[in-house]
Amino acid sequence: MYFLVSLHSSDSHLHVVIRHLHVVIRHLHVVYRISVTWPFAHPLHVFGRANSPDMIITHYACFSLFTQHNKVIEKRIFFSLHVSVQVKLWRVRDPDQEQPGEAEVTLCPREGRLELLSFHPTSSGLLAVGSSKTVQIWDASRPDAPLAGTVEGRNGRALHMQAWRIDPSLSLSLPFSSTPRTLMPLFDPDTGLLIVSAKVTPLLVSHCVTDAPTRGVAAVPKLVLDVSSCEVMRVLQLTDSSIVPVNYHVPRKVNEFHADLYPDTVGQTAAMSAEEWWKGGDKQVRPPLSSSFLCSGFLLGRRSSLLTCRWATFCPGCSTSSSPLSSLSSSAAPSRSPSSTSGLSSGCLPSPSQSAKAISSLLGPSSKFRHLQGGVLHRDTHFTNLRGLNLTTPGECDGFCANRHRVAVPLATAGGQIAVLELSQAGKLADTGLPTIQNSVNVADFTWDPFECHRLVVAGDDAKIRVWLVPNGGLTEVLTEPKAVLQGHTEKIYSIKFHPQASGLLASSSYDLTVRLWDLESGREVKVLRGHNDQIFGLAWSPDGKLLATVCKDGKVRIYDPRKSADPVQEGSGPEGQRGARLVWVCDGRYLMVSGFDCRSERTLYLYSTKSLSSGAIASAPTDVSPSTLIPFYDPDTSVVILTGKGDTRVYVFEIVPEAPYFLECASFNSSEPHKGLAFLPKTECDVRDVEVARGLRLSKTSIEPVAFKVPRIRKEFFQDDVYPETAVWWESSLTASAWLAGSDGKYRHISLKPKDMTPVSEAPKEVQVRKYLPSSHYLEEKTDEQKKDELLSAMIGKLGNMEENPLPQESFQGVDEDEWVREPLSHTHANC
Repeated sequence: MYFLVSLHSSDSHLHVVIRHLHVVIRHLHVVYRISVTWPFAHPLHVFGRANSPDMIITHYACFSLFTQHNKVIEKRIFFSLHVSVQVKLWRVRDPDQEQPGEAEVTLCPREGRLELLSFHPTSSGLLAVGSSKTVQIWDASRPDAPLAGTVEGRNGRALHMQAWRIDPSLSLSLPFSSTPRTLMPLFDPDTGLLIVSAKVTPLLVSHCVTDAPTRGVAAVPKLVLDVSSCEVMRVLQLTDSSIVPVNYHVPRKVNEFHADLYPDTVGQTAAMSAEEWWKGGDKQVRPPLSSSFLCSGFLLGRRSSLLTCRWATFCPGCSTSSSPLSSLSSSAAPSRSPSSTSGLSSGCLPSPSQSAKAISSLLGPSSKFRHLQGGVLHRDTHFTNLRGLNLTTPGECDGFCANRHRVAVPLATAGGQIAVLELSQAGKLADTGLPTIQNSVNVADFTWDPFECHRLVVAGDDAKIRVWLVPNGGLTEVLTEPKAVLQGHTEKIYSIKFHPQASGLLASSSYDLTVRLWDLESGREVKVLRGHNDQIFGLAWSPDGKLLATVCKDGKVRIYDPRKSADPVQEGSGPEGQRGARLVWVCDGRYLMVSGFDCRSERTLYLYSTKSLSSGAIASAPTDVSPSTLIPFYDPDTSVVILTGKGDTRVYVFEIVPEAPYFLECASFNSSEPHKGLAFLPKTECDVRDVEVARGLRLSKTSIEPVAFKVPRIRKEFFQDDVYPETAVWWESSLTASAWLAGSDGKYRHISLKPKDMTPVSEAPKEVQVRKYLPSSHYLEEKTDEQKKDELLSAMIGKLGNMEENPLPQESFQGVDEDEWVREPLSHTHANC
């Protein structure tokens, strides 16, 4: 809600006389005039052609306006000045609400024609009204009579300018071009910029000449500036038919906060009331914003508007309900106190820690992996000339699988063949056929044993699971006989997953709506889990190996304790879409993350608490619309989940945190062509010297490319121990399948990834802060022609270098002595001629 004061007159011609202009900006609104008596507030963010014709802007002033001294005092109070004999205060509501038809308060100076308004820079509701004879001081909460009045103007002439004194020691005199128009100054005390312009002539702001003639100018409040692009001032120019913004930027590196350009600016809470000022008070407005808060938008990696978060902090009590006018003079209103709304102890941010808390509470936490960079490694590590790739693997299959030594890729040839490639033998594959594994039936899913790098388990369309052993050094001939065949399912198998702790323990799901557990050492089925009513999209073991979770087409997510019951111990609603889903345990097993589809077929990530699955998803994060299911890979060390779908070109990255907002989106990786799958290698394969946190293999139509995900850091000579905690050795089993079935539980062994010759960054010496840029005065000051000429000559001499220290190349050549020249007799020369 806003208040506006206008001055009214019976003179019909006065509405076309524009004595002075203030475009009022508050809460993204511009106040302008449609008719002689009716002011209108228009949203500043709505651009384009206005619907109301004949918009005539006269003199407006605002308690929330950055005046010539850049002081913001009272919220939601607007005054408009027309050449008149009355000052009227209006309560202006939001644009979507009906505007008032009558003024709420009227001030009657009775001193002739009124022309100017000005507000005190530190006191609430204190207004100076200038007429053709005198200047009067009014308290908006006491409209009966003015507080004081000054002497009449000389010779009865109108007072064309009035201002509250801020610093009597400041004085300035500058020559300008001759013009019959009065210059309108705008001064920013933070940067020392002075902007002057005259009406009717083109806008002149620091030698910036605009196209259209100027009817008025106004400075935009500091809170609206885009600090991420080093914008130090913004001016709005009023022309005959439009309002044009003029932006001023300092040439600096963008997306970095430059504290020297943005000192602490003034607040918007009055230091005292009008009555306190009249009694002799001399308080100053405290700065509620620190430079650390100004840079919060891009410190968090976000490009959203900084203005939104600032209004949420310092104007949460804004309301559209009417309030007594006497509240204008109160400087201690609870709804307007920064400390009462932002949770801070005062109107400013006293320390970086409190600043970080305020930023976190307003914009949410940010991930330290938000700038994670994905990149394809050198071509020498690629497998190229890959032919005959099977592109029709089921949706429940990852497409291919890999371990630290080799990669298995399904081929489209008959018999369900699988090519096995050694990672140590990267390069261009031969044009001739490769030795393969002959599975004899189409491949439904396949995976490497995490504890035995030579064992590959393949599920087929014939409801059988075949176990293959790859010899050391890779395949040299075609394998046709599996090591073992597991039978028990009655229909086609969906997917298979190894137990994370027990060796030789395998889980499989099938079209017969069961999940079966297998002991590979004995080759027998040990458990059968039931309770599904439709296709099982995916299954996942908990990190400790005690529980097994499934997501089903019937819209349910289930958790099993296989050693205690064949029925689920928990059940809850899953994704609404029935196109497919995957799931993975995150945050040390406290949550289940499910990637699926919503009711509009949009790919969405859901987070469930494993303690209360029946309560439904506690958070969700939509991604995009695509037919393929996002396949997740979760890194427990960083709590980062990497997702992509078969046929996608984009790889999503999120950090999962155990509190709201749960999903913190990081920078994604995009490839030039669609990939058919993405498999990840153990953490020991990452290059910690280059701050690599994950390494995967990207399968395309004709190649396999390693992809490294790195955290950008400056001091890479130190081991980044905040990124690399001790990692679990998940490629080593902690117990056997029989021991787990008997009730025992395993526990991972942890190791440090720190090389012996590196020092942790937490123990590194502190860096000395070096100023990267010169102070703002160096860029803002105007240089003379002589200074510019000297700088140009110095730059030219510096580029050419010192000729004595760096002689030209031809000066080092050896010449020929005079006596070495061959002289021909003159007569001989003539004869030849």
